[in-house]
Amino acid sequence: MARQHFTHVTTWVFDLDNTLYPPQARLFDQIEARMTAFVMAFLRVDRAEADRIRHDYWREHGTTLAGLMRRHDLDPRPYLREVHDISLDHLDPDPGLAGAIRALPGRKIVYTNGSGDYAGRVVAARGLGGVFDAVYGVEHAGFRPKPEAGAFAAVLERDGSEAGRAAMFEDDPRNLAAPHAMGMRTVHVAPAPEPAAHIHHHTDDLGGFLARLV
Repeated sequence: MARQHFTHVTTWVFDLDNTLYPPQARLFDQIEARMTAFVMAFLRVDRAEADRIRHDYWREHGTTLAGLMRRHDLDPRPYLREVHDISLDHLDPDPGLAGAIRALPGRKIVYTNGSGDYAGRVVAARGLGGVFDAVYGVEHAGFRPKPEAGAFAAVLERDGSEAGRAAMFEDDPRNLAAPHAMGMRTVHVAPAPEPAAHIHHHTDDLGGFLARLV
């Protein structure tokens, strides 16, 4: 039973996109469209080239933003404002998830590669306002992205939390490798499992999984 593997956990770290809301909301489709448009304008390339660059930078640098910063000296703040200026109309409050997170013992935090402001909007739209002790965006890691170990370390240090007493909930399997290496308990939140040595648990129902832990 999963519960016995979390008795030591005092800090619960949650990714945002496709983790605290279901992938069916398709928010990231909006974000990706805005990222492509930004790259087209910033680098003066066509849509196909912008999509290629965006994917290559995501693969090589962790995020499109990190690639643009490292290769083109991009100021990240206008980018973050632009790509996260999306509609949240497809998000509904989830009282069950809110209750399950609230019942967890210890600190509950959000950590996303998006901006902190955007994360706050999503948290509110999901009816999770007041549930978390802190919300951290990529800016709180010095704009270093997941999956970099240094990014996780920066956020945990800022939060005053220990990796060995933390659990990470994340939809992207590669973003669980560093937490696993740091001693965190790792949970892959996705419709289908992706077996890997650095993933301890999988769930397609975050609220139900959490409810079984308390």
